[in-house]
Amino acid sequence: MESGSFVANVAKDLGLEVGKLAARGARLVSEGNKLHFRLHRKTGDLFVKEKLDRESLCGKADPCVLHFEIVLVEPLQSFRAEVRVFDINDNAPVFLNKEPLLKIPESTPLGSRFPLQSAQDLDVGLNALQNYSLSANAYFHLHTRFRSHGPKYAELVLDKPLDREEQPEVNLTITAVDGGSPPKSGTAHIRVEVLDVNDHVPQFSRLVYRAQVPEDSANSSLVAAVTATDLDEGSNKEITYSLAQNPETILQTFQIDSQTGEVRLRGPLDFETTETYDIDVQATDGGGLSAHSKVLVEVVDVNDNPPEVTVSSVSSPLPEDSPRQTVVALFSIRDRDIRVGGRITCFLKEDVPFAIKPTFRNSYSLVTDRGLDREEISGYNITLVAVDTGPPNLSTETLIEVLISDINDNPPIFQKDSYILTVRENNSPAVFIGKVHAEDLDLGENAQVTYSLLPPESGDLSVFAYISINSDNGKLYALRTMDYEAIQNFQFMVKATDGGFLSLSSQVTVRVVVLDDNDNRPMILYPLQNGTLPCNDLVPRSAEAGYLVTKVVAVDGDSGQNSWLSYHLLKATDPGLFSVQQQNGEIHTLRQISERDPRMQRLTILVQDHGQPALSTTASLNILLVDGFSEPYLQFRDPAKHPTGVNPSTKYLVISLAVLSFLFLLSVMVIFIIHVCQKIKYREKFTVQEHFYDDCNFPNDMVQGGANGPLSQPCPYELCSATGTSSSEFRFLKRFMPNFPFPHGTGEVKTEAGSSLPPDSDSNRSRESEGHARVPDDYM
Repeated sequence: MESGSFVANVAKDLGLEVGKLAARGARLVSEGNKLHFRLHRKTGDLFVKEKLDRESLCGKADPCVLHFEIVLVEPLQSFRAEVRVFDINDNAPVFLNKEPLLKIPESTPLGSRFPLQSAQDLDVGLNALQNYSLSANAYFHLHTRFRSHGPKYAELVLDKPLDREEQPEVNLTITAVDGGSPPKSGTAHIRVEVLDVNDHVPQFSRLVYRAQVPEDSANSSLVAAVTATDLDEGSNKEITYSLAQNPETILQTFQIDSQTGEVRLRGPLDFETTETYDIDVQATDGGGLSAHSKVLVEVVDVNDNPPEVTVSSVSSPLPEDSPRQTVVALFSIRDRDIRVGGRITCFLKEDVPFAIKPTFRNSYSLVTDRGLDREEISGYNITLVAVDTGPPNLSTETLIEVLISDINDNPPIFQKDSYILTVRENNSPAVFIGKVHAEDLDLGENAQVTYSLLPPESGDLSVFAYISINSDNGKLYALRTMDYEAIQNFQFMVKATDGGFLSLSSQVTVRVVVLDDNDNRPMILYPLQNGTLPCNDLVPRSAEAGYLVTKVVAVDGDSGQNSWLSYHLLKATDPGLFSVQQQNGEIHTLRQISERDPRMQRLTILVQDHGQPALSTTASLNILLVDGFSEPYLQFRDPAKHPTGVNPSTKYLVISLAVLSFLFLLSVMVIFIIHVCQKIKYREKFTVQEHFYDDCNFPNDMVQGGANGPLSQPCPYELCSATGTSSSEFRFLKRFMPNFPFPHGTGEVKTEAGSSLPPDSDSNRSRESEGHARVPDDYM
């Protein structure tokens, strides 16, 4: 098509009115380095800029498509266009060797084939090479064959035996014809030289050799090695290799060593141009006999082409209040690699408030991703990075400059997202506890920041009784003395307001954490230290060393390390008889009790926390050493060592204990019902131990905490009676101190009767508000 030829009306195809292209500044952008068309903006007609040659533009590729973009501004918009260039029959088939020479022995058998050089035709499709024809002769006919990749080629097929004495040379004319209208043709004159008898032709080790070569291989790189043998002797056995009857492109790309048969690279490979090569290798012996084999070379694609970025348009300067997704620039990316590296990843190198948004295939737009601030950054040099998948990864960097125009939109900004301040309990009033600070990037009055307190989201105004703030510098002061056991932490909001006419403000959350001091002594839960006689625990004289006597239970109102308790034996009637576990307060016998040990043993236990300084308290208890009390218990634990006989006096003791227990339980139930009726709003239930001995002052209600309470591990003590029961146990159940708060447990609190108190009941909430500390499980 000649220069100035009409192609299409772009305005009509885009659905635009006449004159819109000129009004919107339409222009063409080519993907390559050269633009082949021009646009008439007033009419919208598209014309050929210069004469098009399909063969130089696309080579053997079919279809031949030229891509370009139509870019409109005000507003910024682009359209992708494609123009397909159709082939015409303007090239005739051409034989590179106009007078090929074939040396054929006269003993060649009938039906032997001799490949001929293929003709070259730059056209494609029907206009390309279609057929061959041979001049009339008595010895040969022509057979046309197809290559897997490449043009058709012809073979001479021997029909009649050759006789050198009768005709030493045969001259033939081969004609190549394409499929155009009218068809074009090219000819070559073949001279066949009939050789004297040489009855063995070379034999290749393979009919087809296959090789894979990376496209970035250097010249002289080995591609393949072919070998052929000849059974003749003397000069007829000497074989020479050649690349006869191959297209010019193969001869320019490959070479063969005539002696060794090694096929090596002669020129560069390019996968994007040619993916495979079909090489015809000829082996000729000294007598002129030859054989042919093929080497199929597959070019392996390597990532040797970086992505190409073409920027179509850029909008600069850009207002800083531009909304998100505002189009800043248009660009396109392509990669010539197909098999490898063809997938392109596009991203921005710096952390900028812009993002890449794909529009259509290989085309993208640069849009705003978040708010812009000219006071912070007045302009951006955006580095656009396009990386293919490799390996190796190749990349291209393109710089896009965008300037930001100014508006006034800067509120005060706090230095931190949130503040956590600490104050130790028992502090002095009006003590400084911390500072918040906000900065405003504006100037003058707009940058003067004033601070004020806001209540938390819950609306609790009591925070103003604890904290005050200096409105000028943001310093925070504690107005009153803090008590960790009453409040562990609280939070509020601080508002920073600038001095502008239309003031802007921001808020930040401030959390104040009260640090615990060791100001609570350990409290003894068991045994009770209420001024009455110490509780008596019964221990049989037959008890072995390590026998569990009882357990001292205590809690500490502090938290953390201040609440970790340790137990020590301070005084004892016989210090060598009992020991106290330091971690859990369990009292065990150190040795077997003898008859000489006094019946009454008095112990004083020291309970100490781990605070600095440490606080402590003491607990006193009496232990009674009794005879025959634990014999049934010992029989249950080791029946092989102790007889099962029952002492008759034990029966009366059991009967009396049962009667007393029944009367005691009945009285407790009556008191319990009266107590519930009087204080039903607390819904507390009490339980008592199943059996009590008349000489032990146990409390009427015990404590057994929930899964996370202060008594998380039950402490059963087994006592045997003469009724034949294996054991009777008492455990610490519920609370036996009504004023002691519930621990912040997560499970339910259950009584022996099976009733339960949910952790969020009224009684629990009333006790949790008292702020008492919890006791760690490790020190119970």
